[in-house]
Amino acid sequence: MGLKPAFDEIMGDGGSRQPRAELAALGDWLDTTDAAELRRRQQSAEATFRQLGITFAVYGDEDASERIIPFDIVPRVFLASEWERLSEGLVQRVEAINAFLEDIYGERRILKDKVLPEDLIFGNPQFRPEIAGIRPPHGVRAHICGIDLVRTGPDDFFVLEDNARTPSGVSYMLENREAMLRLCPELFRRFRIAAVDSYPDRLLETMKSVAPEGTGSNPVCVVLTPGHYNSAYYEHSFLADSMGVELVEAADLIVDDDIVWMRTIAGRVKVDVIYRRIDDDYLDPLVFRPDSMLGVPGLIAAYAAGNVALLNAPGNGIADDKAIYSYMPEIVRYYTGADAKLPNVQTFRCREPDALRYVLDHLDRLVVKLVDGSGGYGMLVGPTASKDEIERFRAELIARPHCYIAQPTLALSTVPTLAEQGLAPRHVDFRPFVLTGSKGIQVVPGGLTRVALREGSLVVNSSQGGGTKDSFVLMDDGASRSQGQSQVQG
Repeated sequence: MGLKPAFDEIMGDGGSRQPRAELAALGDWLDTTDAAELRRRQQSAEATFRQLGITFAVYGDEDASERIIPFDIVPRVFLASEWERLSEGLVQRVEAINAFLEDIYGERRILKDKVLPEDLIFGNPQFRPEIAGIRPPHGVRAHICGIDLVRTGPDDFFVLEDNARTPSGVSYMLENREAMLRLCPELFRRFRIAAVDSYPDRLLETMKSVAPEGTGSNPVCVVLTPGHYNSAYYEHSFLADSMGVELVEAADLIVDDDIVWMRTIAGRVKVDVIYRRIDDDYLDPLVFRPDSMLGVPGLIAAYAAGNVALLNAPGNGIADDKAIYSYMPEIVRYYTGADAKLPNVQTFRCREPDALRYVLDHLDRLVVKLVDGSGGYGMLVGPTASKDEIERFRAELIARPHCYIAQPTLALSTVPTLAEQGLAPRHVDFRPFVLTGSKGIQVVPGGLTRVALREGSLVVNSSQGGGTKDSFVLMDDGASRSQGQSQVQG
């Protein structure tokens, strides 16, 4: 079964050769800048990324353990009206995620009211009973969310998955913008583009806002990293440096009498807020994995005592689970009293017999995913899979149906992308970043656009050969600026 033609976010529907009216200036830029010049600028950006060490690890690939994520010079553009609608939906969804997490680790009203089956929570490895009853400072659990979105038409946006554990990619959002400002300043003269460079300041403001009560006006904040072998280490160090806070590893911290201290050459310093980039399993060997060398013994006791804030809160992985995702329309309605402004992709829960039967009968049309999978691993894209791959997945589904969900294969939107033969449409998704502190929710006016660089591919993950683009959010309704104006936003 073939997919309908994809909506191109610059050119619109129907294979048009002319850009959408609101993006005429971008179309003119593409027409008047030859492919060789675009390629030169793109290679310059990638050379800078390589010099800066902006790489990610490909686990299990001995030939190229550290790579840069390929960068594409053609930006993705959101009109102001599109962004306003997306922002409203993102705020609503993150409100619901925070309310859900607070409830699941507290009163569990949603289970008592039978909105969710109990085994979906209590039988889930991402549910952490060890932290049930612990209330985080100011009641915020999902401080930093990356909500993955896909688009299928001019007004059709869907949430593909939620990331409330340790969403990564924000350093690429910031570095991509730096590259575009340096290499394509003319675009910032033609359009009024919202700045994203305030993200580190916004993040630090969020961290300080959730410091434990009585901390004082200048809480001590740190970024906790598992170390330089981690695939996102560049991002950890980049954010710590941008915020002007210490980047620490487990050996730099000690818990004494339920208080977290940082070892420094001047002596111990009390730590109030930790942005941790370590998975729950490794966070505290006294509570989770006892063999963890990456965690801080006693950290959860300090957290339970209310003496330190952890961003994001332990136990958030339950909100990322794709089986829980399938219930997000009900979860949003339960906690906000309104229908979700950003709908889910239709999702079949393979744990349910009727759904499993449908999925097994239509594997060649569906995308099948592990409920706790990430990075594009452990998934089947039916329309592009071989018969052998489909049969392997069929056997796996029959053996472990509760481990999988399935979704229709969507005709993801495309954006013109610099390919070997020149500009060509390539499929994209989008990860905006949403910050929640004690003073409310902020949606950063931009995000990480990931692009599937292989022709026809729907898999955008960097580990599967995807790249990134800058994401422009226009500050007025897409109107181009006159040639006489030259102010640069950002």
